[in-house]
Amino acid sequence: MPLHNDRKLFEFLILEGAQAGLSWDTILQKRANYRRAFDGFDPLVVSQYDRRKIDDLLRDPGIVRNRLKIESAIQNAKAFLRLQEEFGTFDAYVWQFVGGQPRQNRWRSIKQAPASTPESDAVSKDLKRRGFNFVGSTICYAFMQAVGMVNDHIVECFRHAEVRR
Repeated sequence: MPLHNDRKLFEFLILEGAQAGLSWDTILQKRANYRRAFDGFDPLVVSQYDRRKIDDLLRDPGIVRNRLKIESAIQNAKAFLRLQEEFGTFDAYVWQFVGGQPRQNRWRSIKQAPASTPESDAVSKDLKRRGFNFVGSTICYAFMQAVGMVNDHIVECFRHAEVRR
């Protein structure tokens, strides 16, 4: 479903990056732990994490203890805040890639949904240019699906018709 709350958008961006190379189910099972460990995904708080906090996170069995992913979350929080300053909200920035409206796909099977699209390529490229990490095109497309920027519900799914701005 379309999501326009900056903190939730930040949460999904961080969780999608944490999921890289893992199953989404693994991250979903750890989502509450991530919320606790990353201070409710407050980008201002996360952007200020220091070496001691990173060490604490690396010892937290409730999250994926990968130094690169943890440091990436901090770097992404800093870049996220810069985008908010530039665009007013991260929401305004990211939704511009789909013209402010969810892309309406009409898949008959989930196998028809792509792993990436020209829009996710553009999001990825621009985020990387702005200092974000763990934002490859496939991760960006998964993010776009998760926050409702693209409607990849199969047409028989009750949610397909519900996805609107």
